[in-house]
Amino acid sequence: MALTTSQAEWQPKAACRGPQAAVFFPPTTPERRDEKRFRETIAKGICEECCVRDECLNYAMKIREPHGIWGGLSETERRHLSNA
Repeated sequence: MALTTSQAEWQPKAACRGPQAAVFFPPTTPERRDEKRFRETIAKGICEECCVRDECLNYAMKIREPHGIWGGLSETERRHLSNA
């Protein structure tokens, strides 16, 4: 998917860019429930400090992103938000 001008503007400013990006998506190996909760808590903490959190969440909602933490919400939380 090609980035629009607005996406190209906010994505480089995202706090999740860099080595910490791994906590925003599940690992390729099985993950215990407590490990998932811990990983997501770390990711959401990074989102809390992010200056483009709203843009990120709007993007994920728009494209119906099925995986990971976007804009401080998990895939389940975004699904509930879209159904509300």
